[in-house]
Amino acid sequence: MLRDIILLLLAAFPLMGSPGPATLSLASLGAAFGFRNGVRYLLGIIVGTTAVLLFVATGVTVFLVVQPVLLAVIEVAAAIYIGYLAWKIATAPIRSKNGDAKHQPRSRNAGFLPGFALAITNLKAFAAIGAVYSSHMILPEQAGWDAAVKVIVLTAVIVIVNTTWLAFGVTFSTVLTNPVLGRVINIVFAVLLLCSVGLALMDNHSFLPITMPW
Repeated sequence: MLRDIILLLLAAFPLMGSPGPATLSLASLGAAFGFRNGVRYLLGIIVGTTAVLLFVATGVTVFLVVQPVLLAVIEVAAAIYIGYLAWKIATAPIRSKNGDAKHQPRSRNAGFLPGFALAITNLKAFAAIGAVYSSHMILPEQAGWDAAVKVIVLTAVIVIVNTTWLAFGVTFSTVLTNPVLGRVINIVFAVLLLCSVGLALMDNHSFLPITMPW
């Protein structure tokens, strides 16, 4: 069992932790505004991605796929917010050298719901989690316990991966205090965020016609 869990982890971290809209948005938010200002957004990403995992585990992934209008509404709302967040990141003040909290950039807009919406509409997350979940068996003869163990292990991966990306972004905010370099990094993060979301939207729309039952 331990061996199978290790193999599951080895497959899960690269697939679920690779750069994408959720992870890049966390890194960008951390770089521009610090860890504390990204916690609510981080929780939204974690809960949304865990919901994707539960959809996969319970076999109801078809719910979002067969509701194109609902998916499109959530997707557009998330994309609009990400565009706004990218602008806030690109124009965020650069952190001061002395680290005084009063002089650090703040954002009150990185909320739970935008993170949740982004995570729940990322169909690539469905594909990645589905691939990891379905290709590994922990307890082959006990389907219920097998599902429970995989959900627990993969939920831990979701928490670790996304928290790490936010913390990764924070490292830039603590070491890059040069105004010019700091501004460049913020703009780069903002552009990468917009590009990743744009690519995800294109992938979503190319993915939907294939999976539609009609």
